[in-house]
Amino acid sequence: MSRENEPHPLMMPSLVLGTFICTLDSTIAAVALPHMQGTFSANQEQVAWVLTSYIVMSAIMTSMAGYLADRFGRRRLYLVSIAGFTFTSLLCGLAMNLEEMVIFRILQGAFGAAMIPLAQATVLDTYPPAKYGQAMAMFGTGVMFGPIIGPTLGAWLIDLDSWRWVFFINLPVGVLAYMGARATVPSTDQDSARPFDFSGFAYLALCIGAVQLMLDRGNALSWFESMEVVIEAFVAVASGYMFVVHIFTHRQPFITPAIFRDRNFASATIISFAVGFNMMATMALLPPMLQSLLGYPVMLTCWILAPRGVMLGFSLSSGLCWAQLPCC
Repeated sequence: MSRENEPHPLMMPSLVLGTFICTLDSTIAAVALPHMQGTFSANQEQVAWVLTSYIVMSAIMTSMAGYLADRFGRRRLYLVSIAGFTFTSLLCGLAMNLEEMVIFRILQGAFGAAMIPLAQATVLDTYPPAKYGQAMAMFGTGVMFGPIIGPTLGAWLIDLDSWRWVFFINLPVGVLAYMGARATVPSTDQDSARPFDFSGFAYLALCIGAVQLMLDRGNALSWFESMEVVIEAFVAVASGYMFVVHIFTHRQPFITPAIFRDRNFASATIISFAVGFNMMATMALLPPMLQSLLGYPVMLTCWILAPRGVMLGFSLSSGLCWAQLPCC
């Protein structure tokens, strides 16, 4: 689609809805963990995999978004991602035991992984450069507001009915996002000849998975006093080393190191990592701590976490106003 043409007015709301439910599910389940723990008769370490499985699979599959978009078309992949994410949300809400829940959360993370990068690429391809600031400020609402509002919304839904509604809430929003994207997101060309670096992807996936297992299991197993943690640390370091060597020596690597020569890209990556590290860690740990250790009721937990969402909304509104200034 030509950048001179104005995008459909409903395209941005559709993309924001899709990214909102995707990022929402990274944290909304946090306040539901104590309630799931009782339903599934699981301990705190076991039920934490409801969050961990989703985050790990999202991190692994996000790296494949570019290849899959080129191979099958951006619009088609985005629609499949929304449909799959919405359906697996239904399965999560209907899960009868912890094993089913973890499997469905893995699938949910796999489908949702491509939604944010695909939506962002669509925004940059359809809006003219003069409106990039305004467009990305609006798009950032869905990306950033979801993880912050997640625990608050989850607490309200649990108090209203059941923890299962933290997943059922995705269904109407997902259907609206799918219908809007189907009607407004433009198609892109496909590149079926593009090769895929399976070795690079395997090294990266193994490294991410091993690191997460080590961090997740380390505290319960006294860290490096446990052979399991030592093995996981070794696998993480070895696969990470192999990944770095591979991308610098392979003719068509999974990730091209040259992109980090762009200082804007490199600095944005570091800042995004820092923001995500602080935001995701606190939002995943605070709700279980407040409910399980301090004994706070779910609605009080909701009100304690609410100011984060209020201030985020204020900052996003300020950014949107700033992006509309002529100098931006």
